[in-house]
Amino acid sequence: MEDESCDISRIAASAGQALLVLSETYAQAMYRDLVKLATTGSDILLIGGARDLDGVTRIPADASLRHALGGTLTSLNVRMATSWLEYCTSGCLITSNAQVSWRAWAAQSARPERYSRTPMTDEAVVSFIKEMKALYPDSSRTGLLRLLRDKGMACEQKRFADLYASTIGHR
Repeated sequence: MEDESCDISRIAASAGQALLVLSETYAQAMYRDLVKLATTGSDILLIGGARDLDGVTRIPADASLRHALGGTLTSLNVRMATSWLEYCTSGCLITSNAQVSWRAWAAQSARPERYSRTPMTDEAVVSFIKEMKALYPDSSRTGLLRLLRDKGMACEQKRFADLYASTIGHR
């Protein structure tokens, strides 16, 4: 059965505006729905996403704003949307003033992050976890990962979590 109109398009058309906060992967999966949405004539603001679309104002994810917005890259799009809404005082999602204010703020706030951390083997990470847990028994998994990275070592968050769980016995 073919969907005649995506739900998000109906909602945006009736409201006259919509704010979407999407990862690149999710936006790619929703591409056909986003194309339909772009034709509604509504004010559509997409934070993140995968590509520009005619009829949609897109603010691409910008990792250089992570320092100013805080948190992890995983939730950056949500924090970008929250920050965008601070610049939107007229009740409209998309105004030229909001766009100008956002661009000025983003240009001033952007700080590209460059890490030159040394990759570690699984054995080295496990050894680090054991050593640090012995020194700091109350430290959390996240705290240990932060310590590892602060020492200039590299380990992806999920990999560290898996190694921590197999070493300590819990997540």
